[in-house]
Amino acid sequence: PRNSAAGTLKMQDSAVVASRKLDAFMYFVLGDNLQFKTHFESLDAARQWGFKVPEYSKLVKGMDGIRKFIEKWNKERFDLGFDIDGVVIKVNSYDQQKTLGFTAKSPRWAIAYKFKAERVSTKLLAITYQVGRTGAITPVANLQPVLLAGTTVQNASLHNSDIIEKLDVRIGDSVYVEKGGEIIPKIIGVDLVSRKPGTSPNKYIEFCPECNAKLVRGEGEAKHYCPNESGCPPQIKGKLEHFVGRRAMNIDSLGEETIAQLYEAGLIREIGDIYSLHNKKSELLALDRMAEKSVNNLIEGIEESKKVPFERVLFAIGIRHVGETTAKKIASAFKKIDALESATREQLLEVPEVGEILADSISAWFGEKKNRKLIETLKKEGLQLEL
Repeated sequence: PRNSAAGTLKMQDSAVVASRKLDAFMYFVLGDNLQFKTHFESLDAARQWGFKVPEYSKLVKGMDGIRKFIEKWNKERFDLGFDIDGVVIKVNSYDQQKTLGFTAKSPRWAIAYKFKAERVSTKLLAITYQVGRTGAITPVANLQPVLLAGTTVQNASLHNSDIIEKLDVRIGDSVYVEKGGEIIPKIIGVDLVSRKPGTSPNKYIEFCPECNAKLVRGEGEAKHYCPNESGCPPQIKGKLEHFVGRRAMNIDSLGEETIAQLYEAGLIREIGDIYSLHNKKSELLALDRMAEKSVNNLIEGIEESKKVPFERVLFAIGIRHVGETTAKKIASAFKKIDALESATREQLLEVPEVGEILADSISAWFGEKKNRKLIETLKKEGLQLEL
């Protein structure tokens, strides 16, 4: 249902969208200086105003009330006219919500309780390996297609070599699959009774499947990595995709397909190349699906990204372990990229939420000549590199 609704809303033909009869329930009243003191009170008001608010919401007290509500819907959820995968528990008082606040991605005053996921059995046909933008290798189980929680599942993440070893999963095994949070398929076990005799344990790859570089694994780290940052295509494209993403530089006209197209055409090989595309208009127009309007939109989007604030640029350049929240803390502490570049390990460790691993990662990133060159390029192009 989630994928169906999202796909429908993205369709260009409004008549098709209307024919699918999408509907929505409201669960939150958003605004400044609301006259309500509690969340439940605001939902009642929204209901009276004519909005569709779920009748199943209930105000309870204490853990016993929460447990009884969860137990009730764990049994009765199958009688609903739509699918649910759990229950959301919220602090009712707005004053308490304000005190608890938010993390970068979610409120501290709400938490989801997920029901036990549906589990199916299918055959493991092969294990392939994907390379992420940081060079992290993710093993993927290729499965005999099976219907699970409303969708056909053919692939499931195996996470890392330790998980494969712990599960002792082997090609040809019958494996148990469920969806983590009802979204991401994962293997949770192997049917050892049905395993054919003579099968061998899986041998993890030693070389990158994309560029053939020898993989490395840091002390205390779960994943193997391809160290060939500047020559491994998935890493290069992944870094470019991360840079232009919505929460980073937000260059809408540079999506995954466009980046792949520009990379294959040799027009971009690193982040700095994005800001030289305005000089390559004729080459852009020669590409498939690149008409005058789309090229102009692309160039305008790139130019507009120069207004993105420093903390998002810091997140966008892709220093390992530097997420959105950490980037804000670092930007606030050092104010400008030059101060960060010259910061000692001790100075980095003084920043809230920066530990030894992150401090070493930042120092190592700025220790690379190509990264310092990138910063110089971004300075010349006029990006926001200070508060």
